[in-house]
Parts: sequence; C-alpha cells; structure tokens
Amino acid sequence: MKRRGHPEADIQRQIVNGLRAILPAGAVLHHSANEVTAGGEAARRTQSILRGMGVWPGFSDLLLISEGRVLFLEVKSQTGRQSDDQRAFQAAVEAQGFVYELVRSLDDALRALAKHGFKTLIKGWSL
Repeated sequence: MKRRGHPEADIQRQIVNGLRAILPAGAVLHHSANEVTAGGEAARRTQSILRGMGVWPGFSDLLLISEGRVLFLEVKSQTGRQSDDQRAFQAAVEAQGFVYELVRSLDDALRALAKHGFKTLIKGWSL
C-alpha cells in the first residue's frame, strides 16, 4: 500500500472496506467526521460551529450498529495514542453499558466484532 502520510486514515479505509464486505444487510457502519484537520482561523470557526451543532470531542472514528448491538471503534496507528477527549468519550460510553474498542488493524476490528457477539455473513465465523 502506498503511504500517504495518514496511517490512521489508511487503516480506517481497510477496516471499513473489510467490514462492509462481511456485515449483514442493514448493518450501519458510520464514520464520524468530528474534527477539522486543517489549520487557521477558518478551521477554528468551522470546528466551533460543528461543536455547537452537537459534535462531541473525542467521538470514536467508527460507530457500528447491527442487530441491536452497538460498537464504538477508535482507529489508531501502531504507535498512535488516545487523546484526553477520546479517553473521556470512552469512559462516557462504557459507563452507559456500551462497548468501545481501540483498533489498529482490520484483524483487531474483526476480533472486536467476535468478542462482542456481532454476526457476519461468514458461515461458522469466529476468531
């Protein structure tokens, strides 16, 4: 794979493509575009507007809803670490009984699905 300088974005694309191929019909896999990565005053204004419209700081990169189950996935590179906002979001989600996983690869995401009982289109699937 060609390196583009955005390893987390590349990993997330792999996860999304892999999960879309195996999740049952009707499953919702959503990316939360919750931050503006450009700099400058325009970006700060845009981020402020987004927060005013309900963007939650630290919201996970991916949200999966399937057959009554909900899973929040935070995508990181092999060396990436959660921000304080991301740790606070994880704590808020888990305090309400939902599941949150930090994943660094498609294999990690597949293990998270299996761990939390998500069904796939693969017969006899388990990790």
